[in-house]
This record gives sequence, structure tokens and C-alpha cells, in this order.
Amino acid sequence: MTTSTPTLRLASRASLLGGSVIDSSTSLLASQTHDIVRFAMGAPNAELVPEAEFARLFAAAPAGSFDYGATEGEPELRAQLQSYLRRQGLEADADRLLITTGGMQGLDVAFKLLVDPGDLVVVEAPTYTNGISTALSYEASLLEVPIDDDGMIVEALPDFVARAGKTPRVIYTIPNFQNPSGATLSEPRRRLLLELAKEWDAVIIDDDPYGALRFDGTEVPGFAELSPGNPRLVQVRTFSKILAPGLRIGWMDLDPALRQLAVNAKQAMDTCTNVPLQHVVAAFLAEGALDAHLSHLRAVYRDRKEALLRSLGQRFGSEVVATHPEGGFFLWLTLDGRYGGIDTEKLFPRALAHGVAYIPGPAFAASGGFRNALRVCFATSTPERIREGVERLGAALDEELLVAAAEAPR
Repeated sequence: MTTSTPTLRLASRASLLGGSVIDSSTSLLASQTHDIVRFAMGAPNAELVPEAEFARLFAAAPAGSFDYGATEGEPELRAQLQSYLRRQGLEADADRLLITTGGMQGLDVAFKLLVDPGDLVVVEAPTYTNGISTALSYEASLLEVPIDDDGMIVEALPDFVARAGKTPRVIYTIPNFQNPSGATLSEPRRRLLLELAKEWDAVIIDDDPYGALRFDGTEVPGFAELSPGNPRLVQVRTFSKILAPGLRIGWMDLDPALRQLAVNAKQAMDTCTNVPLQHVVAAFLAEGALDAHLSHLRAVYRDRKEALLRSLGQRFGSEVVATHPEGGFFLWLTLDGRYGGIDTEKLFPRALAHGVAYIPGPAFAASGGFRNALRVCFATSTPERIREGVERLGAALDEELLVAAAEAPR
């Protein structure tokens, strides 16, 4: 006997849940049986995760670590987080902090509280795939604003808004070592963005997973430093990039009047963030280990970025144009010359067959642009693996040209 699956009536928002190309790549790569140089996921590799320290601290977890915890976060973690932030010269008031299940929960809570269907949300173009997906899941209308070497072109924003015919409710930005471009928003543009947010009665969602990973250049003051206590600023942070992504521990810093609503929203999601791992992170911070760990990461990532730029220059010359970030995880590559007509989304299966993975450019814009661009992560691979990955990418690109020439009409 055969049975048919009924057609279920879904909420209208279900059609807006597009998922994440980046997160889906984890399952895709796990299913591959051949060797792959992994430029796709933005994550440190295992050798850069202090696994032995985490195991020791987990084994010493205090009594009660496996019970429910306070939604706003374990008191010890919030206290240690305040101490860490103050060592960085940042104010961190207890009534502004909320521990979240990774940075993604912070983004979800922020958009949930701030965006109604049809509201205009300003985003960088290109920008983080999951940021786009989260805004769209709350039925936002996206306004894409281009970037250059100094981040979002904020001076052009009033013209974009005027053409949109309404002012934004939210401005979503990744100010430091932006994902995917690696660009950092300049101080003048940060000041202007604060002014525009006030003029438009908008909120800035400041998503900064990479700010602690500056390995070159000069620090740029953050929004909170330029405008202390600004109620129009929601900061989203995470330990995923500076400790380990599997911890799924992040935090929000937001106006106290908004924080209780954020707590209410989180309680409807997961009650509390993983309590045992909150204690592990708190103990790691209490031992003073994070500062030395970050110093080590910065040196490693500088070497890996330089190795990637060297390899790209040697293999492609000017036919692949790369950004030059001063920190973070990513380079944004734009194909030029012979390769300029290649669609990186269509190229991906061929590249994977050659043993290299990346994220295609169209994943970083709701409009689907940037077809001749791709994001590569240098944080995950050693310089030797980076060189191998660039060679494999070159082989895939050259093969794509040969196939296109063979298929061209004569």
C-alpha cells in the first residue's frame, strides 16, 4: 500500500527561510571522501582551539553546572566578560549584557525586536549571508549599500534611502574586518552613521565577531566609544571566532530598557545558553588565558593572510584581485582578465572536485550579485595548505575556461 504525504499549510514566513550557504557547506564537506582545502567556513582549525584547557576546565565544573541557568547568563561569566572588556578600554555595564547562544542568536533577537514586515533594513553589499537571512526571516525589505576599502559607503546612504522612499528602521553593519570583504569601516563613516541613525530614528546593529583579531594597522574607535550609552546601538559579539565556534557562546550589549525584552525573547527560544560551557569560558577568562591566546592567534593569522596573498599573486598575477584586510579571517577575491566571465557559483562543483572549497560571491547579497567573486578564509589552513588550495583553485578555473571554449559555438 502506498501513502501520500499531505501538503501542509505553512506560515507565510516559511518561504523566507532560505537557510545559509555557509552553514550548509559544513554538511557538504563532511560528505566528501577526497582531500579538500577548506577555504569555505570561517573558523579556526583544531590546532588553534585550546581543547586541552577546555577539557580540564569542564572536568572541574562547579556544582550546579548542569542545571538551568539564568537567561541573562551565568553571573561568573558576565563578571569575567566585564573584566575582559574593561581591559580593552570598553565600558561594560552589567545591566547591558546578555549572554547568547552564539552571535547568531544575538542577531535573531535584535531583528525580532526591531523589525516589522516591510521595514527597511540597510545592509552592506556584500555582507554576511546569515545576517541577510535573519533580516529576511522577519520580512524586512533590504537596502543594499556598496562598500569600498573603508567599509560601507555611508556618504551615499542618504541618496539610497531617498530612492527607497522610506527611512530605515535598522542599519546592519560588520564594522571590523567585514565578512566577506575584510574591510574596516573608517572612523569618519562611523560618526556619520551614528548621525544618520539619529536623524532617521534607526538602530545600528553592530555585528563584530572579528574586532579582537586585528594584526595590522591602527585600532578604529568603536560605535560605543564614539557615542557612549547610545540607545540606538545594539552590539552583537561572539566567542566563536576567538575561542571555538562549537562553544556557541556570544553576548549582546544593548540599552537596559531593551535588554529585558531581549531576555524575554531568548526565554522563548532556549531558556538559557549552555550552562556548563558558560562555566568553562568563565574559568578560561578568570585564568587570564584569553589575552595570550589572542596574541597567538593574531600572529598566526597575519602569517596565513600573507601566505594567501603571496600564493594568489604568484598563481594569478592581476587576474584575481584580492582585498588586504588588517585582521579577521577573510579575503574577498574578484576574478578579472581571462577569468572575469566565470560565475563562481557555477564553478563551485568543479572546484570541489579539484579539492578546494570556498563560498561563492552571490551568497553574500540578497540580489544575487557578485557572480565573479568569492570569499576565502585564511584562518583555517596552514601556509602549506593555503598554497595547495590556491593551486587547486587555479586548476579549476583553467579547466572551466577550457570547457567554455570547447562548448562555444563555432
